[in-house]
Amino acid sequence: MGFATSEGGVGLHFEEAGEGTPVLFIHEFAGDHRSWEPQVRFLSRRHRCVTYAARGYPPSDVPTDPEAYSQDLAVADALAVLDHLGVERAHIVGLSMGAFCTLHLGLRHPGRTSSLVVAGCGYGAHPDARASFRAESQAIAEAFQNQGAAAIAPTYGAGPARVQFQNKDRRGWEEFVRMLSEHSSVGSALTMRGVQRERPSLYDLTDELRALEVPTLLMVGDEDAGCLETNLMLKRTIASAGLVVLPRTGHTANLEEPGLFNRLVADFLATVDAGRWTLRDPRSVSQTLTGISG
Repeated sequence: MGFATSEGGVGLHFEEAGEGTPVLFIHEFAGDHRSWEPQVRFLSRRHRCVTYAARGYPPSDVPTDPEAYSQDLAVADALAVLDHLGVERAHIVGLSMGAFCTLHLGLRHPGRTSSLVVAGCGYGAHPDARASFRAESQAIAEAFQNQGAAAIAPTYGAGPARVQFQNKDRRGWEEFVRMLSEHSSVGSALTMRGVQRERPSLYDLTDELRALEVPTLLMVGDEDAGCLETNLMLKRTIASAGLVVLPRTGHTANLEEPGLFNRLVADFLATVDAGRWTLRDPRSVSQTLTGISG
């Protein structure tokens, strides 16, 4: 447990457990460093697991300058934690907002990443959804600013892609909502405006994504409707990517289905560490019907 210093002198709270190949976890908008506890408990048996709270999420610093929040700074924060710990390369595991950061980290600094686990990535990324996503992000930011995290948490936690968690594991969902209610209202509003609303669309990055060769595992719940189409695009575009669709699962996949999530990630990391995760065989990309049987 400690603090790393990122751009602008922002202090980032981090925690670590275990020994072995490093794994850095990057949380979603509605989560924080505590959201990864089921993964840390499992994966720290074989890996050095590091979680951190993003800027705007106590006990990390909460800058009040809107310019202190962006996708670029989110990537810089992840690197700052790795640098502080002396970690040259790590497996990166991200969910939702953290998955966007994970993907951008792989695109811009592939030499710092052993692999990428990109879970629940894509909400609002599809071109048809961009305008509505920006408007929704602005409304959410205003709600956190004007009403506060404690008032917003129960409603936000029961969104269309969160009710699956509520239905499966009421106790776990209530803990998730309680932690969300403890977030900084200022930090949440500024993060929603600066990081979420303003992040570039993945559909504008297809040339960069085609060049990505870092081993990548895409994970999405089949009831996470806002992310399904984008994950199919990512699978078709990234030659190093595999795609897992979790059945009857929403957006908070790592908490909703921790056992399945952990096993899939552990197997992926072991395959990468063994040097057995390769690029897609180009012969599998067919332009004809000759490869179809049945």
